[in-house]
Amino acid sequence: MKLNISLKVSDMFSCTIQNSKGEYVVDDYCDYVPDFMPEDHFGDYVELEIDTKTGQITNWRENAQALVNQFVRDQKEEV
Repeated sequence: MKLNISLKVSDMFSCTIQNSKGEYVVDDYCDYVPDFMPEDHFGDYVELEIDTKTGQITNWRENAQALVNQFVRDQKEEV
């Protein structure tokens, strides 16, 4: 069974990102939905498909790690 979650957040998406040591590499992002999020979200939507048995997000992008790394680099450049 899958649970589909669809949220319209417009430009009010927020997140923090921690590295493997638990250190915050992105502490307080609040803006459009980043490109690493799954589906065609146009910067306004969060679309998650969750397997209810495992709790795993099943529509996560294959290249999400590279996209998250680029997002972190971009955020550091903006500071």
